Amino acid sequence: MRYSLLVFLLVAGLLSLQCQSKTTKNKEEKTVQKRKETVMVLESSAFKEGGMIPSRYTCDGANVSPALHWKNAPQGVRSFALIADDPDAPMGTWVHWVIYNIPDSVTALPEAVPPVTRLDNGALQGKNDFRKIGYGGPCPPGGVHRYFFKLYALDAPLSLSAGATKAEVLRAMEGHILAQAQLMGRYQRR
Repeated sequence: MRYSLLVFLLVAGLLSLQCQSKTTKNKEEKTVQKRKETVMVLESSAFKEGGMIPSRYTCDGANVSPALHWKNAPQGVRSFALIADDPDAPMGTWVHWVIYNIPDSVTALPEAVPPVTRLDNGALQGKNDFRKIGYGGPCPPGGVHRYFFKLYALDAPLSLSAGATKAEVLRAMEGHILAQAQLMGRYQRR
């Protein structure tokens, strides 16, 4: 009788541990899944992550900005900023686009954002390294270059006038970045 009771208690204890382990594992999986869902994501209908940027968006084509959209911005966002640059340029990183104070209600930029200092939605555009306002498309002198579109979710609009440089925007964003997303495309001239 004692032996049967001991075996019963041992089996019951093992079953209880197994159920607790499954419950803990399920909770951990749900937490990991929730974290994946809340990571801010930046995408384009023009090209996929790591893909080739169509010539339409370069100096070999219409030289217009690609459509961009994002999701899963964190709580507390008050504005967005976007910087596009080429770290493979021969003279160092080349800035192609600086746009900031994008309202928190905006989740996309359309194709061909006009090269004006202030957009209709209130967003401001800065100077690129072509010394122009707005977007300047890829125009590499040779080889395949990578172009990084970096979106920043900020807890406040930036206290900058239109026409700011990448360096000025980066300085103004210090201490205000809630999340960041990135999309990289490649381009090579033919």
